[in-house]
Amino acid sequence: MPPEPLVQPLVLAQARVLLSNDDGIDANGLTVLETVVRRLVKEVWVVAPETEQSAASHSLTMRRPLFARRLGRRRFAVDGTPTDCVLLAVHRLLGNRLPDLVLSGVNQGANLGEDVSYSGTVAAAKEGALLGIPSVAFSQLYTDGEPVHWATAAAWIGPVLERLVRLPRRPGLLMNVNFPDRPPSSVTGIEITRQGRHKIGGDLVDGTDPRGRPYYWIGRGRDEDRSRTGTDLEAVHRGAVSISPLSLDQTDEAMLEALRQAGS
Repeated sequence: MPPEPLVQPLVLAQARVLLSNDDGIDANGLTVLETVVRRLVKEVWVVAPETEQSAASHSLTMRRPLFARRLGRRRFAVDGTPTDCVLLAVHRLLGNRLPDLVLSGVNQGANLGEDVSYSGTVAAAKEGALLGIPSVAFSQLYTDGEPVHWATAAAWIGPVLERLVRLPRRPGLLMNVNFPDRPPSSVTGIEITRQGRHKIGGDLVDGTDPRGRPYYWIGRGRDEDRSRTGTDLEAVHRGAVSISPLSLDQTDEAMLEALRQAGS
């Protein structure tokens, strides 16, 4: 099968850009992203969830209607998931012309390693990529109980976008960007990384509700490996902005070939 044609580099100043997220239409991170992007591009649309949809993953609402509340010119809140927002924006709200770029975030919290499987932030970008639109997910690391370094995201969104839009790349890719938990002046630069190991779900809390029924609450703790050089996890904890290219094709090529050989 011949390779898919490259998506050509984008002129950012002439771009039509769709913004979404999973923290909701009123989230600080979306405000940061919108403020920066409006200075860089020609046309900005915002279509984001009405309420927080963290860990919604790539879920799609199919058993009830969706409602889009107009908040202003080119700005909507949707009572659905991040995936719903991008799908509805592209097929209805933006009219007959596709956006040149889909940007999701800035998420309050990291999306590293296996987080990308659960993240609504990454899912919004993934939906854009599935629709053939270059897409980027942005996340800002922070420490519980400490101020979020939104200024870091604000300072580095532009340099990241300027770097990414100059590159031709194949359809079916999305870029996952994480900003480190430190002030902008302490960031060491931009690094290209692979997905690390960062699995949520091992931190379970047991309890009993007022009616005596046992319950289980999934905490935020993660099993992670910060030592693997070249991973998103290692880079951001060392102080770099991490960019990881993620593919929508989840086929394991090595196993595919092994299965073919076993059947021959």
